Amino acid sequence: MNDVKWTRKAPTKVQIINGSDGKPAFVVIPYDEYVATHPGSDLIPHEVVGMMVMDDLSPAAAWRKHLGLTQLQVAERIGITQAAYAQQEKAKKPRAATRAKIADALGISADWLDIN
Repeated sequence: MNDVKWTRKAPTKVQIINGSDGKPAFVVIPYDEYVATHPGSDLIPHEVVGMMVMDDLSPAAAWRKHLGLTQLQVAERIGITQAAYAQQEKAKKPRAATRAKIADALGISADWLDIN
């Protein structure tokens, strides 16, 4: 049976799982930290996918909510009004240029807005 040891490393909680020989075998880190340290990763958080499926949100809306941003905050980052952004967010598949602007404002890959 694997032993689980919790340690606190500022600013995150890391879980070290020992193998049957008692030596560390795995390290579990918070998902947000993993994403931050693996910028080329193509993983999309379960919460984002869940909001798209269960709440019928567009990828842009799901990512915005996941990141804790308001439509106004994203609109200001893009340089448009909240109402204009709301229309773009409702589109299930916005134009590539629009996806790139939204992705930049959200700090994510534009490819992550091209999922359905």
